[in-house]
Amino acid sequence: MTSETSSARAMMVQDWGGPDTLQEVSFPVPDPGPGEVVIDVRASACNFFDALIIAGQYQEKPPLPFAPGAEVSGTVRAVGEGVTHVNVGQRVLAMLPYGGFASVVTAPASGVYGIPDAMPFDQAAALGIVYQTSYFGLDYRANLQSGETLLVHAAAGGVGLAAVQIGKAMGARVLGTAGTSEKCKLAEEHGCDKCFNYREDDWRTLTKEMTEGRGADVIYDPVGGAVFDTSMRTLAFGGRLLVIGFASGKIPTVKANYVLLKNISVVGLHWGAYRKYDPSKIDEAMSKLFTMYEAGDIKPLVSGSWPLAEASSAIKALMSRKTVGKIVLTP
Repeated sequence: MTSETSSARAMMVQDWGGPDTLQEVSFPVPDPGPGEVVIDVRASACNFFDALIIAGQYQEKPPLPFAPGAEVSGTVRAVGEGVTHVNVGQRVLAMLPYGGFASVVTAPASGVYGIPDAMPFDQAAALGIVYQTSYFGLDYRANLQSGETLLVHAAAGGVGLAAVQIGKAMGARVLGTAGTSEKCKLAEEHGCDKCFNYREDDWRTLTKEMTEGRGADVIYDPVGGAVFDTSMRTLAFGGRLLVIGFASGKIPTVKANYVLLKNISVVGLHWGAYRKYDPSKIDEAMSKLFTMYEAGDIKPLVSGSWPLAEASSAIKALMSRKTVGKIVLTP
């Protein structure tokens, strides 16, 4: 079942390099194959890993040429054989391996979800991967419990704000770190009980003071490097250090004596692997996230919007680390 056809646009990577290598390309709107959904895109979210994919530095390299972008929202244009959970004209979000920087995308039906009526398209595009990542990390991997203390690094970024909001919704006391006083204020406005400016504050000492010397029960670390090492020493007895990524560019090593002496756990999360090994958990998490959204417990922060044709500028802004929350492209 399909609607009228026309041409579409995408920002394509023709060869590995920086954001300036993105080129606008027109292409015919495709027909969906079995198990596929074609979506008229209203918003495409940008992520830090998009910059790595463009440069050929991500763990997965799509075949050239390709469009980056793993999160979109819009309306269903056409559905392929066997697709029954969404209909033509329905408002949806979709999570893709890549290809989202486009005005029309073809998505695997398994990654397409109908969105609440009141959810704006920009928030829908910003919800998928970062909120999935934070929910998986805090619930499935770190087993965060109500009443525990959660410390979130990079608390004003996309995954950081998601972790702050979800941690608060799960009943934790949430502390955070960020690189400026303005970012700390933003994190506190979105649920962080106290945020420390890591450029000025001794966040390890302050975390210890706020927990009567115990330390944090769970630490959410998308940064790596020296932050990881200090986090190991900031965990409470029996605490869990959640490894989300390495935005610092430095992959740390684990000092096993800390793990032994304090009975702590170092827990990794590669959310994308669940697509292969346990996709039912993604559906379960999305249902819980929509429930949190409709209850007002979570709300994606979209801090900026660029036209699709200016995708390179959006990626540069993201790489500068001056952005907060999520930024989106609008075709």
